[in-house]
Formats: sequence, C-alpha cells, structure tokens
Amino acid sequence: MAPAVPLPLLALLALLAPGLGGALPACDHPAHLWCSSWDVATACQAESLCSNLSRPAAAPVELSLFYESLCPACRWFLVQQVFTAWLLLPPETLNITLVPYGNAQVGAAPAAAVGAHPGTASPCSHQLVPQERNVSGKWQFECQHGPEECLGNMIEACLMHEAKNFSIYFPVIFCLESSTSPTKNLEACLQVYAPQLDRGRLAACVQGDTGAALMHHNAQLTEALDPPHQYVPWILINGKHTDELQAQAEASLLGLICRLYQ
Repeated sequence: MAPAVPLPLLALLALLAPGLGGALPACDHPAHLWCSSWDVATACQAESLCSNLSRPAAAPVELSLFYESLCPACRWFLVQQVFTAWLLLPPETLNITLVPYGNAQVGAAPAAAVGAHPGTASPCSHQLVPQERNVSGKWQFECQHGPEECLGNMIEACLMHEAKNFSIYFPVIFCLESSTSPTKNLEACLQVYAPQLDRGRLAACVQGDTGAALMHHNAQLTEALDPPHQYVPWILINGKHTDELQAQAEASLLGLICRLYQ
C-alpha cells in the first residue's frame, strides 16, 4: 500500500536535525517504509503521518464473574453493573464469562464482609464447605441459599450451554436475576428474550446429567481460583483478582473497563 505521505517529504523529515535518529532508537527502517505497517510507524514515531493505516484494535477486557443465582449482592452486580456495561460498550471492548456456582455456608455470614458496595447487600461469605459430592456416580449439590439456588444455578448454566451465543442467553439471565424469583420466571423471560430456544432441550439439561456435568465444571473452575474466593460476587479482570479491582468494578464497572481498554 502506498504511503500516505509523499516520499520526498518523508525523506526530508528523516534528514531534519541530527537528533532525530537519537530520538528513534527502535526505528531501523528507511523513511519510505515508515508507513508500511502500524508497528513500523509506531517505532519510527510517524503515526501522525500515516493516515492510510488504522490503529490495531485493542484486546477486549476479560471479565469473569463467579456468583450465585440467589445472592443479593451477586444479583445487584449482574443487573446494575455487568448488564449496563454490556449494553453501553461496543462489543469488541468486553468479553464476559459467567460462572454460577458460588458458596456453601455454615453459620452466619460476617457482619462486615469485604467487597460490599455502598447501598447494596453484603456479599455472600465463603465458609469453605464442599458444595458437591459424588453419590453412586452422580453429582449432587448443596447451595448456600438452599435447593432453589441450586436450581437457579443449574438453569443459568444450561441456558449458556443451549444458547451458546452470549447475546442470546445473557438477556435471559438478566431477566431472571432482576425478577422476583430466578427460578419461577424462566418461561416469561424466555418468551421475551429468547423465544427460539428449545424448552424441551433446556428442561432435559436442567433435569439430567448434562446439567450436573455443567455444575461440576463450574465447581472445578471455582475451586481453582487463585487466590481462592472468599465471597461472591467474586470478580476477575483479565484473569486477575485483587481487592482494588473488585472495589473498582463494584463502584463503576463501566468506568473500569473504559480505563483498561486501550
């Protein structure tokens, strides 16, 4: 592709002032090649001269959310922060992974838990009690907020499995988590956001071995977290969790993504 700037002008720029070479230690290309690629233009500090080149797209920010279907703080974060960011941001800026599994709980949650956002419910604490067990070759689950939460987790895992496409299943999950009951409003949410999904296949997943296998996979993902999760929602940004990133995401996920996307 021909350079955007006339070759004589590039050559003249290359010869101006002996100090130019010292300012461009990474530029070992002749002036007529400065606009041959974005990497070369960047190395030679000639980006402003190369209007024929477009800046390479930045990598999307990776958000992983480990949550429970009935945890109040999880529901708030998913509905108010994650869904809003997904709606407002261009699709190339953000990849979202949802892992519905969470915690088991013995005893009361701490009075003041780390990670709570002002005005929201405290995060659901992690008490290091196993949630799943293999009984006669079949996985069985115990959830922090009881059997209904296990069902909600399973429904959402099966939605992801059956729909495949994030833009199809996420609005349904948003609808479930913003409703009065994530387990009792599935048909209504499907009718509005994903009427094309096969209800029979979805029911078979929830009630059968596929759903149990999906939940076991989510258990493995949750147990492999490093550092281990202490509560939910547990947020990873670009594969990393810190208290600072968690607090920034809960305060304004949209702002955090905009700062990180470059």
